[in-house]
Amino acid sequence: MNSHALPAAFAAAFALLAPGLAHAQEQQESRRFRLALGPQLVPSYPGSDEHNLRPLIDVSRADAGETFDFEAADENINIPLLRDGNFAFGPAANFEGSRRREEVGAPIDEVGVSFELGGFAQAWITPQLRAYGEVRQGVTGHRGLVSNINVDYVVRDADRWLFSIGPRVSISDGKYQRAYFSVDGRESAATGLPQFRPDGGVHAVGASATGLYQLTDRWGVYGYVKYDRLVADAADSPITRAYGSRNQLSGGVSLSFTFNR
Repeated sequence: MNSHALPAAFAAAFALLAPGLAHAQEQQESRRFRLALGPQLVPSYPGSDEHNLRPLIDVSRADAGETFDFEAADENINIPLLRDGNFAFGPAANFEGSRRREEVGAPIDEVGVSFELGGFAQAWITPQLRAYGEVRQGVTGHRGLVSNINVDYVVRDADRWLFSIGPRVSISDGKYQRAYFSVDGRESAATGLPQFRPDGGVHAVGASATGLYQLTDRWGVYGYVKYDRLVADAADSPITRAYGSRNQLSGGVSLSFTFNR
């Protein structure tokens, strides 16, 4: 190709590519993000009757013309790597705070901060009914296996307001439950509590509600309230009976800000 034809060729190529590039740029610039930050109160450790203050954080993204995906505020960190219609799954993570002797008020074994890694899956059964499950392995702290099964009934007016409510079930293996609810011979001698060795299974049932309301196009409020009731071995544990509570309450509220990229 001679030098005089090059400008014409570049001009023709640009004319062909420009609409696609402009569309891609428009899509990228119109992508919306919503950031929420505020406080929440959660049980100091599983079975505790005291609460710790932690941040309530949510980060959501939506493409042009789409609403933000629903996510219950009591869910753990998750990343949907694969979406196929009404189904999604990907990695999930959580951390459980430590249990210290001074928090319990008795000479029982401490449990360090527990980082949990695993995965989640969710399926929309109907446009308003979602089933969600997680399985996570503790890599520090309790080092047990724990899972959550959630069902949420969701009503919303696009992104202007949202409300969801549904049941919760928590299941764990024996290692997890023994970390928080067992009493061995040494602990029994030190506290006067009877010895107790729990097995795995369902350890809590409850319900959770999430709410979101946009005050303006940019600012909104976001929060939740959750109640869990310890059951089976977790409820029968002498530690729960003497130093904790079967009733586990948590909740939080945050301020959200929505912006375009």
